[in-house]
Amino acid sequence: MQGIELSRRFYADIVRPWLAQVAPELPHSAALIGYGSELLGLDDEVSRDHNWGPRVHIFLSIDSFNDYARRLVGEFTKVAPSSYLGEPIGWRSRPHAPADGPEAVGAIEHGLEFHTLEAKLEEHFAVRSVENLTSLQWLGFAEQKLLAFTTGAVFHDDDGELQNARERMDYFPDDVWLYKIACQWRRIAEEQAFVGRAGQVGDDLGSRIVAGRLIRDVMRMGFLLERRYAPYAKWLGTSFAKLPISDRLMPHLEQAVLAGEWSKRGNALASAYVELAHRQNELGIANFEPVVGPYHDRPFMTINAEDAVASTAAAIADTRIQKLPILGSLDQVSDLTPLLENASLSQRVVRQLLS
Repeated sequence: MQGIELSRRFYADIVRPWLAQVAPELPHSAALIGYGSELLGLDDEVSRDHNWGPRVHIFLSIDSFNDYARRLVGEFTKVAPSSYLGEPIGWRSRPHAPADGPEAVGAIEHGLEFHTLEAKLEEHFAVRSVENLTSLQWLGFAEQKLLAFTTGAVFHDDDGELQNARERMDYFPDDVWLYKIACQWRRIAEEQAFVGRAGQVGDDLGSRIVAGRLIRDVMRMGFLLERRYAPYAKWLGTSFAKLPISDRLMPHLEQAVLAGEWSKRGNALASAYVELAHRQNELGIANFEPVVGPYHDRPFMTINAEDAVASTAAAIADTRIQKLPILGSLDQVSDLTPLLENASLSQRVVRQLLS
């Protein structure tokens, strides 16, 4: 059984009947969101050695949290079974400690936690409301954290606020999306010729390293064009393979990985860029005519990525986003985990970068 289903049953069989007895008047939402491979449905036997087991997050209003949460956590500790469906409910080998804060509380003895939605948003995104988010705030949200908030599962939602927040964060606003696409083309434009140049001087390892970076850029562009959030590195390839565009890109990317000669490597990548351009044109956004050919007078196959940058940026309607430098969102300029996982630091970095 995968973790989402285990936690769903744990809520239905254990947590909800208990809450109905001890606090029948308490409106709440119940979910499993925030972290864990089970949120993506990708947990397996290996996943069970950490951060895995029956887990439920109960969301309360701020007043209800103050009135009920800490007492209920303590009371559940006294009555909770030691295991559920053969799985221990305690915090075994979990790097993520039980919730503990002004509006979040849990216990090491079990996987039941109480939160306010405001506190979860603050922890996850450095905001306390999803209303009226600015473009800079959106650009400061790591895609892997957006994915963790909008996947997982909601088991119960009395007032609908949790599901409403998840729906509002479901994907980037259109102009933010276009900006990210333009910036992703910029990344490709900056390095696409280096696969050939490094290989030309006999640096095959360097050519392969640049090709690997560009393969990752192509994959992340695939997520953008399919309007899907990209996960953290561990699951990037697995999730990419499920995208509609992956069938068109995978043969070229595999050829680029396996090619023993730099020109074949560069040609395969150029074919992948063309597929991205075709998909972008199919979507009817920022059409441009892809042209593949030598890089100026050098024998390196490249695409007219600068035209893709310009046409995509020109399609942006929001004048505030139009004025931003074509640098990128948070996870387009850094893949450093401590930065991506620190919401307040993420926001400060993007404000400093783009303001």
